Formats: sequence, structure tokens, C-alpha cells
Amino acid sequence: MKTLMAIDAGTGSVRAVLFDLEGHQLGCVSREWYHKEDKYPGSMNFDWGNNWELTKECIKGVITQTGADPGEIAAISTTCMREGIVLYDDEGKEIWACANVDSRAKDEAEEIITKNPKLELEVYKKTGQTSALDAIPRLLWIKNKEPGVYKKISKLTMFNDWLIYKLSGEFCCEPSNASTTGLVNLKLRDWDLDIAKEFDINPDIFPKIVESGSLFSKVSKDAALETGLKEGTLIVVGGGDAQLGCIGVGVVDDFEAAVFGGSFWQYEYNTSSPVINDKSKVRVNCHAVKNIWQYEAIAFNPGLIMRWFRDAFCEYEKEEAKKADRDVYDLMNEKASKVPIGCYGIKCAFSDIMDYPSWRHAAPTFSNFSLDSEKFNKYTFYRAILENAALVTRGHIELVYEQTGNKPKFITFASGASKSPLWCQILADTTGVEVRVPEVKEATALGAAILAGVGVGIYENVSETAKKLVKISAVYKPDIKNYAVYSDVFASWKKWYAKELEIADLGLTNHMWAAPGSNRR
Repeated sequence: MKTLMAIDAGTGSVRAVLFDLEGHQLGCVSREWYHKEDKYPGSMNFDWGNNWELTKECIKGVITQTGADPGEIAAISTTCMREGIVLYDDEGKEIWACANVDSRAKDEAEEIITKNPKLELEVYKKTGQTSALDAIPRLLWIKNKEPGVYKKISKLTMFNDWLIYKLSGEFCCEPSNASTTGLVNLKLRDWDLDIAKEFDINPDIFPKIVESGSLFSKVSKDAALETGLKEGTLIVVGGGDAQLGCIGVGVVDDFEAAVFGGSFWQYEYNTSSPVINDKSKVRVNCHAVKNIWQYEAIAFNPGLIMRWFRDAFCEYEKEEAKKADRDVYDLMNEKASKVPIGCYGIKCAFSDIMDYPSWRHAAPTFSNFSLDSEKFNKYTFYRAILENAALVTRGHIELVYEQTGNKPKFITFASGASKSPLWCQILADTTGVEVRVPEVKEATALGAAILAGVGVGIYENVSETAKKLVKISAVYKPDIKNYAVYSDVFASWKKWYAKELEIADLGLTNHMWAAPGSNRR
């Protein structure tokens, strides 16, 4: 039986997933990984040696798990967290790498703003990116802090390109990931060498950009020996996790929207006309579908916060879930569903509405509760986390509306958070938008598998295939009365969060995260 493999290098884990040609998931093996801070504050290092070992374990594991014949894998494609970059020397060896929200380059981002306050906006209008997450300050940081490394840089790739390189020994980049570097012209979907020249970045380090879904290379002899794959297995160019997630849930055409509720929450809105205004509150990226772009707004850490809350406060629920052979989150959701909207007035600060030019978050905070254990217990605080993510998403929908004049008729909701019926309904009620949940378990991986199939001619095109393979398992319609209540909660929450942010800006608390240079904008 012919199969398709996807390799997904996410923020918190890496996985290998095998699909049949009808889009059914046959197996999945994942490994958690961590990105450590070194002596530089805000650093988020990518351990390419250990992480490649984990990746190999996943590939070997899914082949063993499914009993698949490696010779029947028709093609492989890759996907990854965006923004993270890998640098190589002229021998093709990795010499430096950072994960997505690495924020060590604060001085360099500030320097860009100080030298020419208008330059960042000029770059944004061409690329849809600011110094908050793009690669420019990071490259300048290496130039300033690690000049020996900088002199050795021969190539730059993103993480899915790194996976392709490890499998094939060949370099490329693709638009959906490369566009997050701030060095790609959005409309041209190719490197902007004028921007590179502006920042004295060597243009020779940029590999050729190849559109997602293009057949590019083959599994090398060495990689075959390391992974259990068959030498010569075809490799198709993949894309960024949010973009491939959109393909995997059928959000591929103009005016369609998705929310991915994973470690980070991403709101993605498709457009065939990437108009950029001066406000630059949201980022704009290339989709992994040709001639489609995306307005994107990101909420920080909802999934990671849930993991923290589970591990810190839910030992009893863990034991009960184990006894009942249930998911611990199911038990938490049952209790939290009985807590009224607004959580008796609790306000929760973990993520703020995106402000791309000055992107930072207040200290993690629960506020406005009393010592009444009947009302204010861990289930109330748990629901407050759920509501915070939904409130931020409502803010993101409004931001994109300000830029485009359009709101989605429905949202396709995927990733881990979509498994919670309570969270789905809270999202629908908070935003006032119908929420549709697809059946697929690994949307991002399915997106990669679809691209793999298109690249080798199994499927005719991305859009038709995605619509055909993706099935909706549940629909959550917003309750008008609940929406009205959440509108009041949202208005109050925004005012309160602004004050929490002021406190962090004064240095009285620590920002949960602050983009490089955010305090200078």
C-alpha cells in the first residue's frame, strides 16, 4: 500500500506521521524537545544534534509502529515552527541555530530603530514582518556577539529546510517559512536582495526558493541508513506549521480562516491580495498555497500554560484520569463547564492581543478574586485560562478586520485545544463566529502529506485535495446571549490588561515575553 510521510518539527515536539492516500492517519510517533536559554537572556537555542537524533527515532518508530514498507512510501514532506533559523558553514555543517521566539537580539533591534526609525516600517511594507520575530536582528546579533560564527556563515535555512537537508544533503527554502525572515518580498515570493544590502547581509547565504509542493530531492544513502527510509524516496518541499495546518484543515482559499490551538495560538486569514497598511499590528506571510497570502496574529503560550497548570495543580485529576482511563483535560473540562462565563470576575493575563511593532506581554497574572473556595478554586482558574485564549483570538479577528474590512463567516479550529468541546464553545461564544472542528488529528502533518502527494502527482492540486480529504466532525454555533456577556468581559479585560502591561513596562513585574526592541517603538 502506498503511503505518504510527514515530518513535523514543532515548538514543543517533533513527530513523524504516516498517512494513506485517502488522508487517514496510519501512525504517529513523537518526541518532546526543549530549547534552552544560554548565557544570553532571551536566547532559545536549537540543539540540532540531539534534535536530529529525536527525529530519527520518530521516523524509525512510525515505520515500526505501522509495519509500513519503506519502499511503499511514495513521498516525504516536512513542516516546522516558523522563524527559527539554522546556519551552516561552507562544509554544510550546522554552526548556529535558534528556535522561533528567541529574543536575544534586543540591542540589534533597538539599533535598527535608533539609526532609522522609518526603516522597520519600510521593511514591513515589503515583507509583512518586523524585527519582533524576523531574522535580521538575529543575524546582526551574531555579527556583533559571535563574529567568528558570522564569518563562517555559508547558508541559512528554516527548520523544515533543515529536515530536507538532513534527509537529502541539498539546500532550499520555500516562501511560507522564508517570508518570516523579513528578507522576502511578499508579492514576488522571493528573497529581497535590496533589504539584505541595506543590512549588509551576504545575499549568497540564501538558498533558492522553491514553492511548497514542488518535488525537490531524494533520501540520500546516509539518511536511509540512519532513518530506516529507502534510499531514493522522493522529497517534496513543505512549509511552515501554520500554513500547512491550514492546508490540513481545508483552509486554502481566499477569505477562509483558521485558528490553531497548540503551544501558541495562531489566527490565520487567507487573502489573494496582501494589502499592508501603516499600522502593522499583524504580520503578513506567504501561504504554502501559490498566490495565496495570510494575515496572521499570534497568541503566546496557551497550550504551554495548560501543560503548566496541569502539572502544577492537577495531580488529583491525573490520578483519577489514570484510574478511569480518561484524559485529565476531560475531567478538568467537566468541572470548568459549571463555572459561569467570566469566572466570577477573574481576569487572566498570559497573552495579549498582538501588537507587532511593540510586541510584549505583561507578567503572567490572575487577578480579581476573593478567598471564597466555592467560587475561586482551580477549576475557576482553569476556565480563566480557556477564556483568556478566546478573548485574545477575538482581538485578533478585530485586528485583521481593521486591515482588510473582512471577518470570517466561520473559523476552522484545530490542534490540541480543539479536542476540548468546552474550549470550542467558549471560542464560538467569545468571538460570535461559528467554529468548525475537523476530524484530522494531526492537521499540520496532513498538510505536509497533501503537499507530498501533489508533488509526486498522486493528487492534482492542493485546494481540491484538501477540501476532499478534510471532514468536519463538529460545529459549534455561538450563543447570542453568551456573546453579549463576553463582549462586556472583553471590554473590561482590555482595559485591565493595559494596566498590567504598564506595570511590567515600569519594571515592577517581568514581561512574560518581549520582542527585541519593543520598548523602543
